[in-house]
Amino acid sequence: MVKDLKIKLVHYNTPNLGAQWQTHFEFEPNVEIVNADITDVPCDALVSPGNSFGFMDGGLNLAISNKFGWGIQAELQRRIKQLPLHELLVGQAEIIENINLKKLIICAPTMRVPGSHQIPESTNAYLAMKAILITCISNAGIKSVAIPGLCTGTGRMPFETAAYQMYKAYCEIIKNEVPEFPVFIDAVKQDVQLRKRKM
Repeated sequence: MVKDLKIKLVHYNTPNLGAQWQTHFEFEPNVEIVNADITDVPCDALVSPGNSFGFMDGGLNLAISNKFGWGIQAELQRRIKQLPLHELLVGQAEIIENINLKKLIICAPTMRVPGSHQIPESTNAYLAMKAILITCISNAGIKSVAIPGLCTGTGRMPFETAAYQMYKAYCEIIKNEVPEFPVFIDAVKQDVQLRKRKM
């Protein structure tokens, strides 16, 4: 296992999501499932599961902007404009520092634009979780991170699918259980399993 990172999976009065996380993460000692307002959870870094253009005026991102300031959105959009594609793609992440509250905001898109079009059938929770965890283990200042249900709000991905995708990403990045694809069909099988996982 890489780096001693404390991971807090945070839902807000959504016991079904918590139960799905528990199914997968029950025996992971560095993972805690928390029922709370994520903006109040003690942590070094908090995840903003946004979109590729840095709009933070809806859903959980609106709560983050109201709590920690609209300077986060302004700085994120400034950085996005400097990227070669002028978008922060799903599977990428940016860290924005909130100086006043000494908290890092990890901006990790779970969708290109706000909405649920095709998100429930995507692998976006998996890709976003990988980006989040890579960002955390690459930053020495991050000892703990609070992560919400990826794609489960506006994206409307089923809880069981999102929880499974997040766990598979965790296994790859934290536990170094990297899948191998000797032939093309192996990659296809993994993709299908990620998209259609049902408990």
